[in-house]
Amino acid sequence: MNTSVTNTARMLWAATRMLLVLTVVTGIIYPLLVTGIGQALFHDKANGSMVKVDGKEVGSKLIGQSWNIKGTDKPDPKWFQGRPSNSNYDPLATGSGQLSASNPKLVAAVKAAKKQVAAFNGVPESAVPKDAVTGSASAIDPDISPAYAKIQVDRVAKANGLTVAQVEKLVKDHTQGRTAGFLDQPRVNVLELNIALKELATH
Repeated sequence: MNTSVTNTARMLWAATRMLLVLTVVTGIIYPLLVTGIGQALFHDKANGSMVKVDGKEVGSKLIGQSWNIKGTDKPDPKWFQGRPSNSNYDPLATGSGQLSASNPKLVAAVKAAKKQVAAFNGVPESAVPKDAVTGSASAIDPDISPAYAKIQVDRVAKANGLTVAQVEKLVKDHTQGRTAGFLDQPRVNVLELNIALKELATH
């Protein structure tokens, strides 16, 4: 009887020690190590790829945002516009509208959006690219296609008192190629582009 109790107590003590050791290793040491490596080698990415202007955080390169006229839901002609967002760019409510490509509601919404984008940018509907009228799966895509940026150039240049050539160069300078030369598609980060636009327009 005593031997059985002693063995049980020994096993419980061994299990408790193992629990404590694993808790310290996996719950404290490992997270601190990974965090330290992230902060040391990938400081920008580890902190959300935040973008600062004059020392103030204005957004993340990874999360899209609206560029509307302040206090309204109307797009501001001074800025390049991003993709439509089903969640109004809320990172806590990501996700697409879940409508199939043949759904009448989606088809009607895309047609309406195409007319609106074409009119807003002064281009024919045939020039409006897909990403200008459809949201991404996450609803917070921070990038647009070079084609979408291109149809906005004239409108942005006029609204900011810049030449078309100046704004075209800005878009070209901020167009990223395919990752590793073959992954993804060429893209333009809207936040970075608009920051550069503001700097150009105020100098």
